[in-house]
Amino acid sequence: MIRLLKTTLFLLLLAVSSTGIQAQISACAVGDNGDLVNPDGSPCINTVVSAVPFLRITPDARGAAMGDAGLALSSDANAIHYNASRWAFAEEDFSMGATYTPWLQALGLNDVYLAYLAGYKKLDDVQAVGGSLRYFSLGDIQYTDENAMPLGVGKPNEFEITAAYARKLSDRFSGSLSLKYINSNLAAGQQVGSQEIEVGQSFAGDIGLTYRNDNIRTKSGRNNKLAIGLALTNIGAKITYTSDTIRDFIPANFGLGAAYTFELDQYNTITLTGDVNKLMVPTPCQGLDCDQDERNDLSPIAGIISSWSDAPEGFSEELKEFTFSVGAEYWYDQQFAVRAGYFYENIQKGGRRYLTAGLGLKYNIFGLNFSYLVPTSNQRNPLDNTLRFSLIFDFGATGDEG
Repeated sequence: MIRLLKTTLFLLLLAVSSTGIQAQISACAVGDNGDLVNPDGSPCINTVVSAVPFLRITPDARGAAMGDAGLALSSDANAIHYNASRWAFAEEDFSMGATYTPWLQALGLNDVYLAYLAGYKKLDDVQAVGGSLRYFSLGDIQYTDENAMPLGVGKPNEFEITAAYARKLSDRFSGSLSLKYINSNLAAGQQVGSQEIEVGQSFAGDIGLTYRNDNIRTKSGRNNKLAIGLALTNIGAKITYTSDTIRDFIPANFGLGAAYTFELDQYNTITLTGDVNKLMVPTPCQGLDCDQDERNDLSPIAGIISSWSDAPEGFSEELKEFTFSVGAEYWYDQQFAVRAGYFYENIQKGGRRYLTAGLGLKYNIFGLNFSYLVPTSNQRNPLDNTLRFSLIFDFGATGDEG
């Protein structure tokens, strides 16, 4: 049974990584209100998909506990996933983090997981450099041919290596540039028909911007903090798993977030944060007047530009492609944190909706974060009822967690 589950998981990942498989004939029709609907009248599902979707998995327990929000939070080692420009405002001289995320534990899989390492070093008061390694293991999978004869056991995996540079542009603005190498080995050496599966490889970059004001004076004399973050991530070359000329888009993403921290007194702070994200990948075609092959052949930049205006239902569907994350974080004496959040995705674009919660502990240079996900829709999530944890080591920490 476990082997069957792993095989199913592998095939699903291979499917979302193949443009040829994802392009399919739609049975949707125009409803009375002008929207596309299924024959039974339900909304027509038109999920935006890409290759290497593991790049968009929230890797750390802090952001995961706040509904996957993190574009404008205070700096930590894992900021490189959301918005590396946050590092320019870091008060710690050097920080490292490690996160382990079990995957599909509800299905009894114990060797499918996401591991993440990240860290940064301040060069001076205005500059920081850092990097990260993301590794996604799919465990052991038994390969078979079309006659269900065994072909051996494989260990499909994907990884990403990223390096980033962040710099203050003024007292309140910062920017960052990240470069990454992506490697996706789902079934290298195997054959599908006459095509031999190869390792998919790509190079991409991220651009991040942050505005931060740590001196918003209140009537009580406290300093509240406001931060706004903007990030364009995974902007890069398309990827292929065969020698064919067909290449798939990687998950280029637009993200905008804000966070506001209330300094209640000397010991208590509360941060409220929210992010909006949109995949900058062409929307799948629906209808006879749409050419999916034409969209698949777009260059990465052309695909990013067209992704803002190519939805079959027009502007109303483009708005449905935004996901929303909101979260809250309470700190007591910079040593104990409680977090909660919510993630929302429109039903036509996948329907993921879940509550999140978590805890954080910090002592001296050592920090430990936990997060837990509770689904609120019928859409299954690989992290349903799963506990993940992150370790953080801050060297030269001053205790800023706002």
